[in-house]
Amino acid sequence: MLDIETLQRVPLFANLPEERLHWLLGEGRELWLEPGQIHRAAGEPADYVFVILEGEIQIVKHEGQQEILLVTHVPYTLYGELPILTGDPHYWASGRAQVRCRIFEFGKEAFWEMLSSCSCVTTSILRTMALRMQAVQTLSQHREKLVALGNLAAGLAHELNNPAAAAQRAARRLQEIFQVLQPAALQLGRQVVDCEQQAFLVGLQREALARAASTSRLDPLTRSDREEEIAAWLETHGVTQCWQLAPTLVGAGLDTDWLAKIAERMPAPALDKVLVWLEANLSGVGLLTELVQSTERISKLVKSIKDYSYLDQAPLQEVDIHQGLESTLTMLGHRLNGSIAVERDYDYTLPAITAYGSELNQVWTNLIDNAIDALEANGCGCIRIRTRHEHEVVLVEIADDGPGIPAAAQSHIFDPFFTTKAVGEGTGLGLHIVYQVVVVQHHGDVRLLCEPGDTRFQVRLPLRIG
Repeated sequence: MLDIETLQRVPLFANLPEERLHWLLGEGRELWLEPGQIHRAAGEPADYVFVILEGEIQIVKHEGQQEILLVTHVPYTLYGELPILTGDPHYWASGRAQVRCRIFEFGKEAFWEMLSSCSCVTTSILRTMALRMQAVQTLSQHREKLVALGNLAAGLAHELNNPAAAAQRAARRLQEIFQVLQPAALQLGRQVVDCEQQAFLVGLQREALARAASTSRLDPLTRSDREEEIAAWLETHGVTQCWQLAPTLVGAGLDTDWLAKIAERMPAPALDKVLVWLEANLSGVGLLTELVQSTERISKLVKSIKDYSYLDQAPLQEVDIHQGLESTLTMLGHRLNGSIAVERDYDYTLPAITAYGSELNQVWTNLIDNAIDALEANGCGCIRIRTRHEHEVVLVEIADDGPGIPAAAQSHIFDPFFTTKAVGEGTGLGLHIVYQVVVVQHHGDVRLLCEPGDTRFQVRLPLRIG
């Protein structure tokens, strides 16, 4: 049976006179919960405030299929007051009994009555509310960072997969080429014993590789016509693998006039073997070039990851603004998809600034990511990035030609949890994190300039913190 002695064990009620405790007992009710039972699910009307007297209550929030544990309340803790104090008509999260629980709950009218008549309760509740709001905000910011990290990781996996797959294909194809190249060279060596012909083949190989390196890409129709022309020439001259050889020869910029010079200098029985050997050389060198390009792309991406995260570097360091912007663009490259242009207007005379590098890159990530979101609805657009030196301050401006931000929302965009996106598409913390990093952490300034078709975020950072 619930009595005033039990309520007096609750720190919030410890200094209340007995008549107020008797009044509170009359306003509230006792409730028992079994393990796993839900006590007021998220979305239900926020009509009551609760005190846990025995057991443990987990406060959980669901986002999609994922359940997030916000806090676990222990005995003599008040909870459920935040939505009532903030005017939210519904509970933000659900309470779930971890073990068998004993709960005291009382209506919001009685709660407001206590706040207005008992200063000790008001002070305690406001202090608790401030701490809880801070804890919820910190937890949400950490989650925002993890979500952003997950998106970047997925994009990088996609970016790394393309060159890795290309390198793997090239390596496998090279194995096949080497199986053809050595026998072709041996067969050719048996037929070409004249020193002059051997010298001609060496020059032929050198010239073919040089032409392949300098040739320009053909449009599909022109390439098809030239392949048919060369295949017909090869077939006329008794070359058996004409359709297998033609694509490589055309890709190397070779034509029938060039092939005719070979036919003039080499005996007819050797022409087939010369062209097979030449095609194997061209294919092998082309695959090696593709392999080099793919591994260089992978190396560049890995370097960008290291630059973006400032791995193995002190938190406060000399930061190159342009390097941070470029590594961020590389990390977000999977979202640009070739349909969104990026224009750079950099002042390369900017000095390095003293800053927290990884946090600053999170600022560029949030601003550029928001610009991409604004442009994705149209499927195209342009992001403009400008840097300037203003006395002892560095200016970074990130702009887009998207639809802009509604005028009524512009004064709230840096507020925590405020978002203009649809439900489930944003937490409303991205720009708040930008504000925290730029203004609070770096003592800088961030502002929005917005007109239809021209949304600009200007970030100003001091050259030195402090």
